[in-house]
Amino acid sequence: MDQDLSLYRPNVGVVLFHPDGRVWLGRRANTPGPHNWQFPQGGVDPGEDLETAARRELAEETGARRATFLARTDGWVAYDFPPGHGVAKRLRGWKGQKQVWFAFRFDGEDAEFDLAAHGLPEFDSWRWALLEEAAELIVPFKKAAYERVVEAFGGFAAATSPR
Repeated sequence: MDQDLSLYRPNVGVVLFHPDGRVWLGRRANTPGPHNWQFPQGGVDPGEDLETAARRELAEETGARRATFLARTDGWVAYDFPPGHGVAKRLRGWKGQKQVWFAFRFDGEDAEFDLAAHGLPEFDSWRWALLEEAAELIVPFKKAAYERVVEAFGGFAAATSPR
């Protein structure tokens, strides 16, 4: 990547795999479809270890805490905010976000998911889906980043939904 990554906000993303190989997707609250589903993600606090940040974001956004580390992406996966995108105040001044992605296997029960576990929910619904579906469900400006994540973690994924 030839970009100056200092212009990108440090961020982590989490692909949470069900033991059967499907992945957890959340529907962004107050965001019209069809491109309103995504993986948990969020900023890295100053001095915070990246895996610690990923586990914190996972717990804050989904309520899930029982997860086993599987893998992480090598280096940063970056995307630009599109022109005119109404980014939150905390994101202003950044060209986009640079992310390290983590794959975890969920070791809990579905009943543990609590979208309001940490204040105002990021998501208003969730579901298990195929990893390959994610890039088609995310907002278009993040699609290339999601395609890289799908490629990186495809070995953990289910080929078809279980019946």
